[in-house]
Amino acid sequence: MAGRGRGAEEGEGTTAGVSERLLFAAPFEATPVSVPVPRPATEILPPDGDASLQPPQSATIDRIRRQFRRASFSAFRLSVSEAAATELDRGIGFLLVPVFLAAGVIPYFSLNAEPDLYRPLATLVLMAVCAAVSRSWPKTHLAFMAALFCALGFVAAKVETWRAATPMLGSEIQTRLTGRLVAAEEMANGRVRLTIDLVSTAYPKLRYAPDRIRLSARRIPSEMKAGSLVTGYARLLPPTGPVRPESYDFSFDSYFSGIGASGFFLGDPKVVSVTDPPAGTSINSAIENARENIADHIRSTVGGPEGEIAAALIVGVRAGIPEDINESMRRTGIYHIISISGLHMALVAGTIMLLLRGAFALFPDFSSRRPVKKYAAAIALLSIAAYLVISGIVVAAERSFIMLAVMLIAVLFDRAALTMRNLAISAIAVILVSPHEVVGPSFQMSFAATAALVGAYAGWADYRADKVRAPPAKRSFLRFMSHKLAVGAGGAALTSLIAGSATILFAVWHFQRVSPLSLLANLAVMPIVSLVVMPFAVLSALTMPFGLDGPFLYVMGKGLTAMIAISAWISERSPVDAVGLISIQSVLLVTVALVIATMATTWLRLAAVPFALAGVLAIPHVRTPDVLISEDAHLVAMPIGGGELAVNRARSNEFTTDNWKRALRAEAIVPPETFAKEALDIADPVDLPPGSPFYCTGNLCIGRHPSGAIVALAENRNSARPACGFADLIVIDDATAYNPCRDPRILVVTKHQLARDGSAAVFFDPQSATARAAIQYAVEKPYRPWHEQRRYSREARGLAPYQRPEKTDAKPLQPFNSGG
Repeated sequence: MAGRGRGAEEGEGTTAGVSERLLFAAPFEATPVSVPVPRPATEILPPDGDASLQPPQSATIDRIRRQFRRASFSAFRLSVSEAAATELDRGIGFLLVPVFLAAGVIPYFSLNAEPDLYRPLATLVLMAVCAAVSRSWPKTHLAFMAALFCALGFVAAKVETWRAATPMLGSEIQTRLTGRLVAAEEMANGRVRLTIDLVSTAYPKLRYAPDRIRLSARRIPSEMKAGSLVTGYARLLPPTGPVRPESYDFSFDSYFSGIGASGFFLGDPKVVSVTDPPAGTSINSAIENARENIADHIRSTVGGPEGEIAAALIVGVRAGIPEDINESMRRTGIYHIISISGLHMALVAGTIMLLLRGAFALFPDFSSRRPVKKYAAAIALLSIAAYLVISGIVVAAERSFIMLAVMLIAVLFDRAALTMRNLAISAIAVILVSPHEVVGPSFQMSFAATAALVGAYAGWADYRADKVRAPPAKRSFLRFMSHKLAVGAGGAALTSLIAGSATILFAVWHFQRVSPLSLLANLAVMPIVSLVVMPFAVLSALTMPFGLDGPFLYVMGKGLTAMIAISAWISERSPVDAVGLISIQSVLLVTVALVIATMATTWLRLAAVPFALAGVLAIPHVRTPDVLISEDAHLVAMPIGGGELAVNRARSNEFTTDNWKRALRAEAIVPPETFAKEALDIADPVDLPPGSPFYCTGNLCIGRHPSGAIVALAENRNSARPACGFADLIVIDDATAYNPCRDPRILVVTKHQLARDGSAAVFFDPQSATARAAIQYAVEKPYRPWHEQRRYSREARGLAPYQRPEKTDAKPLQPFNSGG
């Protein structure tokens, strides 16, 4: 295989399938190595006969070593060249196409400013021309092809951003709205989450209104369904940014999801009309209503949290799952079971194919004359397509459908289904259709796990193919079953270990958490899911139109009960899963190692080892923030040692504090201590011991970082002025305030700055003579399209919150009458 190239396929330039290059190249063992023969001492004596000036004997040895080094380097270079040629012959060039596409997408989304389309497009055309004219120079051609696909990824990302063009709400506002209901999901807290296509607004009428919004309501009328025209008075909020720098950007997700605002109804929404929606949305409304009806039927049949999970697995409606169950599954590393992904698609397709192959086996005459495997694959493909539609066509399900569809189509054309080439085709399709998914955790973790599993399977298959296996010995039924169970358990453990190892750094980077007992949890839960939950879910879906799904849903519910119990038991015994921040360099290095290890088939895969080691060594090379500030200036957090995180509010945003706890590796939240003005003397706050939580009095809170730096939080500029004498950092929750301090070493952050630049991370350096604190904001300017709305809020414009004018009962003044 190593010497097989393009000429071998065409029948030219080869002899007996061996490359001409290898026939005319002398092997390394036959390469003569000239070893200089030492001359007699008399020949090298200087003219004066002084023997002490003879060259040392080591000079000859050094020359011999240099000769061997040159020979070894030549052999190594030849070996690398042969291995690279083998990799190209085996198709690694195609496997690297999605890698280069992603290498073009990531820089686009990492830019600080929005680029134009003309220069990337011109670069794409230029690289295409250069690749076309350089076909005679293979190495140059490969380099231009790599640059071409990088440029194509960049252009695809730019086109997707231009195509999305989601209108985003700029400022918080209350208005009466009318819109068409797209979807309604019952949440675990009893509220209902509504997705609405906005039709009109009034009181006030929005001049720049979003197209689609997402609101919650306490309850909705029973006649409300997808496609209904609804109205109500609501508070709309603009999409928020990251809760801290370099964390998940909700504005980015909203922009590419088409959601321009969120919020809640101030009262119960009402149905204006239940007439049929426009023709363009009637199909979507019918599908959404069918999903809701199926979900309601499943909930009523199964009941409890098991019914919510069953509805999530069958139709993708998971808003009603209780949060404690979600958290236990996250801690145990089995939350991937809830999200419809490749696992569910594979189980659905596998169940369908197994049932059909079993049914065809009942008719041996037909099965022997027909390609029943292809029939089963075709029907399985249609089944997962229907599953994709009924599950809501979310992005993760789309990606999984593409991956599995490629594999099933490969079966239809008599090709191997589980190959890295099919995975590459799936990745290319996803990247070109939805480039923004490349920078998200779902894409990265799913493809990393799948690539690792496919690569490990291929390596194991090659290893077994090279071994001479003895014919199987006769074994008893008990020994046969024991062997099968052991192999199955070992395979499941190895699968979980490989997938977990491939995705662990991505999980840590995005979520700052790991699941220490995920291997145990997956080994305990996956047999239940694979053998009970999903097969009976498929059977219940097949029998639901006939009203015969009750027994199958019952068995599925019992399997989910066992899954919940196992997850809760393991979660209670899991150690703390927060691991803090890691460097982006480590993630990039490990990604390179993963690409090499999974795609290379020769000894070149050993090149992954140094990248992996460098990635592991780079993990701690990141500076942890000393203070985190929310983008609305309401919440400030500061680690004070001992695994404690001090916050300035007794009631804080739970989602934000949970994210901060994981990032800062904190285990407990310390609320502030509030005192009356006369009970707390802040005349000399430097007496506070390092690591003090926040102490609040009036409109001012102060705390002290373990480094000795003092943090002050003030409601306005006047209350912040006393802190100028002792604080290193002052946060002012007022968009109209400006810096009240004259000392340039004091860092002052106002609500106006946070509204424009997003949440902030502060780093203390008390030894600095110019500034005792440095700050990093989450949003950089000039704004990208998903952040443009930030400039329009009242806070970003330095205005105070809007207040309605108060009504007065005073009568208007009468004209002055001087007459009697």
